[in-house]
Amino acid sequence: MNDVKTFDIEKTTVEAIEWLGKFGKTSDNGITRLLYTPEWINAQKGLEELLRDKGFEAYYDEVGNLFGRIEGSKYKEETILTGSHIDTVVNGGRLDGQLGIIGGIIALEYLKKSYGVPLRNIEVVSMAEEEGSRFPYTFWGSRNIIGTVKKEEMENLKDANGIGFSKAMHDAAFDFKDENSKGREDIKEFVELHIEQGGVLEKEGKSIGIVEHIVGQKRYMIEIEGEANHAGTTPMGYRRDALFGASKMIAEIFELATAYGDPLVATVGKVEVTPNTTNVVPGKVMFSLDIRHTHEEISLKFRDDIISRLQNIAKSKKLDIKINNYMDCLPTEMDSRLVKKIKDSCDKKGLKYKLMHSGAGHDAQIFAKAVPTAMIFVPSHNGISHSYEEFTEPKDYVEGIKALIETIYCLAYN
Repeated sequence: MNDVKTFDIEKTTVEAIEWLGKFGKTSDNGITRLLYTPEWINAQKGLEELLRDKGFEAYYDEVGNLFGRIEGSKYKEETILTGSHIDTVVNGGRLDGQLGIIGGIIALEYLKKSYGVPLRNIEVVSMAEEEGSRFPYTFWGSRNIIGTVKKEEMENLKDANGIGFSKAMHDAAFDFKDENSKGREDIKEFVELHIEQGGVLEKEGKSIGIVEHIVGQKRYMIEIEGEANHAGTTPMGYRRDALFGASKMIAEIFELATAYGDPLVATVGKVEVTPNTTNVVPGKVMFSLDIRHTHEEISLKFRDDIISRLQNIAKSKKLDIKINNYMDCLPTEMDSRLVKKIKDSCDKKGLKYKLMHSGAGHDAQIFAKAVPTAMIFVPSHNGISHSYEEFTEPKDYVEGIKALIETIYCLAYN
């Protein structure tokens, strides 16, 4: 890698992340920047100005994805794309998504200063939305880029305040894409830099994770119906206690997932009890179930095993059970050729890396349906993410951005 005088990757990255983190900053140092809100609009406008100041062409697509571009000299119909999402969860951190945008901008600036005009176009994207924090829909930005969004999926969506998706988008001066238009056909490869959002890299002392798979996700809401009754006058043997049954089910989920072993994970993160009163036997419980694995066949086997066990518990406790599957994302494999290029780049520069899978969903899994795609991880301190405590050591930013620079150089300049 060439040394560009006066170009300090660490200092530039730290300052840029601090600057971007001011858009939507909350009173306790988190960030809330939801799709099409004023905080989101201001962040995109700030990035647009930054891109122009650095000499890049900056433009939006119809829905509000923001792109910064260096045009290639030879293969003008081919684009190497990097970047991530600008939206956050409520009271989130400064790195989730945003590191990929800032890292992409720094990579493009470094490459332009070091090597001049590339053979292929290079673009960095600040994607409109990934998290689903405002509206019940995820990957709005990347889905639009590859052309898999259907307008009818969005028209009736509302946020927690009853504001419709279409109104929020139009108020932000954006609109639906023409449904007859295809996704972008010029994108040759996509590489996303992201924090790990887990503790593996930090524990193993590695600065870089090269992602080989992104796990599939299956999410369910499970409703257990028993009979609410007086806590003092209903003998234990006569009870149809929905919470007791649900607790047996939740324990069974944890025990079976542990028996299956890594990389399968199963989580019950939300529980609602009705009537949720001290002196009433619970008559109804709803709880969530999130199942993740890198291989669909194992995920399906676990799902079938656990549903059978939950139904047996319900039957033995004389409870009714309803299971609603509201999310089913297949596992995604990253492009093996790109994985090898990143690995070779790290070997060449002596960067310490780990081949790994991602336990969280990312825009990369959407792009992988359409174009060769890869992901580069950097460590998350204590595995914390979606929190104002989100933190990565600056020296690890540098290693991740170096890997990104080398990868884009291989793809765009050769």
